[in-house]
Amino acid sequence: MREDRLLIPGQTCWRVARADRFATVIDAADYFRHVKAAMLRARHRIMLVGWDFDARMTFERGTVTLPGPNQLGAFLYWLLWKRSSLEVYLLKSNLRLIPALDGIWYGVTPVAFLNQFSSRRMRFAIDGAHPTGSVHHQKIVVVDDAVAFCGGLDLTVDRWDTRSHEHDNRGRRTVGRSYGPRHEVAAGVEGAAARALAEQARDRWQAATRQSLTPVEARHIAWPTRLKPDLRDVDVAVARTLPELGDRVEVREAEALNLAAIAAARRTIYLENQYLAARRLVDALAARLREDDGPEIVIVLPRKSESPLEQRAMDSARHRLIQVLWAADEHSRLGVYWPVTDRGAPIYVHSKVMVVDDRLLRVGSSNFNNRSMGFDSECDLAIEADPDNPSDDVARHIVAVRNQLVAEHLGVSVDDFEESMAGSRTFLQAVNALRGQGKTLLAFTRHTVAGEASPLAESELMDPDHVPRSLTRSVQRLIAALRR
Repeated sequence: MREDRLLIPGQTCWRVARADRFATVIDAADYFRHVKAAMLRARHRIMLVGWDFDARMTFERGTVTLPGPNQLGAFLYWLLWKRSSLEVYLLKSNLRLIPALDGIWYGVTPVAFLNQFSSRRMRFAIDGAHPTGSVHHQKIVVVDDAVAFCGGLDLTVDRWDTRSHEHDNRGRRTVGRSYGPRHEVAAGVEGAAARALAEQARDRWQAATRQSLTPVEARHIAWPTRLKPDLRDVDVAVARTLPELGDRVEVREAEALNLAAIAAARRTIYLENQYLAARRLVDALAARLREDDGPEIVIVLPRKSESPLEQRAMDSARHRLIQVLWAADEHSRLGVYWPVTDRGAPIYVHSKVMVVDDRLLRVGSSNFNNRSMGFDSECDLAIEADPDNPSDDVARHIVAVRNQLVAEHLGVSVDDFEESMAGSRTFLQAVNALRGQGKTLLAFTRHTVAGEASPLAESELMDPDHVPRSLTRSVQRLIAALRR
């Protein structure tokens, strides 16, 4: 391997494992369908690890193409009835902000009650094995330790949408209410890379329940038939964030990978993320913008965070940090945008993607905020191409994913976008040339973010990048900031 490689086990990732098949999955309509198709092939064990689950979540909207119930809860019970050897493990995050609520799931139902009345082969758990205020944010699906998915998606309501992100879509209605368009990205792997994710899922289960699970030896094919692999026999890295807890030291692999990738970029850094709130990462981007021959940086974000508290904390941090990037953009190589539908409604960006040149693709659960760098638990997948071999299949896929994503946001075909770039335009120039009316990308400006400042910006309590040494001191600082 090259000495200047980005994926280094023990530094920028946990481990690198071979994937017999690898596929990038864009948006939840495809993701939910492929996840269900994989689970239909399960024979031994399904593990679902997530920030949230909802038994009422539907896999397909409109025409149902896959057998079995279409809702998550009913489907899992149906699978257990069909497969006498199958076991299902569901592990959900718990904020642990209010200790009295530690045992609550699905609103009012204690997990112990669920386990008492559920099948003996389906086990629920809430993972409270984390510091107070920290969140388990990993999103992992494992089928028979043979196929696994990892990304920014939970199997819950209000996530489903198609890649067209239509302004009005009857499919975006669930549990009696409608919700807006939403953009997501995940990846699927088969083989040793799936077994690595399975090990991470088992480690989480043991930490949460003190029950160990043995690996599964699967001899059948669990890969979904309709999921076309983008790559075969490719090395895939698993990069994590884990907070300090007891004897466990802090793990900051996701942050290390982000910083290494930013430093290595030659031409283009493309980012999609829910937030822009990590000071250390933004400072690294700003340093590259100041360079005479540094890379272009294109960032796609949601227009606003979903909740009022997030708006006061995360959007206000973005208000500060986007000023840092604008000030550093001495050579006009920065574009920061949000996507809208054909009638101008904001599309909520929940994906967590980094693409660097034709060299690195990172997809996972980690946000561009401080919590995801050292305080919450996260899990990302990354693939790396040989930077000196542009004909490499991995390099071609990395560029293809980037172009698919930005073309989706611009409301144009991939061919149109690539044709625009072929006309002697850079990536950023092509983006700006194709921005127009209808479904498109709108640029953040100083007018856009005016009024988003808040005392909660970069708050140590709201968005810490490590386990605070004194929670009392952090609360005191927050109160002082609110009084200013």
